[in-house]
Amino acid sequence: MIGLDTNIILRFLLTDDPKQAIPVRKLFQALTAERPGWISTTTMVEIEWVLTGKSMPRGTVAQLLTILLSMDTLIVDQRGTVAEAVQQFRSGRADFADCLISAAARAAGCSEVMTFDRVAARDAGMRLLTETV
Repeated sequence: MIGLDTNIILRFLLTDDPKQAIPVRKLFQALTAERPGWISTTTMVEIEWVLTGKSMPRGTVAQLLTILLSMDTLIVDQRGTVAEAVQQFRSGRADFADCLISAAARAAGCSEVMTFDRVAARDAGMRLLTETV
């Protein structure tokens, strides 16, 4: 298994640097189910942050994250939790990080996730903390 940093995956998805595109393409072609690439949940958050920062539409960002999740030559840490977060992100207005926090908390057995963020409460399944809980 080979760990993949955010910048490697972004070069693969965007092919925006011709000089780096060749070694990245070769690396991804060399990955197999027996020797896959590994992506951390932190890397998935960084990927979304960079893509969104490039003014890429939310649906396109979700689609690219889904492509990574579907590749049999990649292992995404906490794949099911990340996939759930991508679905929430795709259908709402909450940040991907908030969607991932909420999905990870549910996977850990939390009954709810408390927040002051109204969008996260509305779109990421969290509960708004008020002065009277």
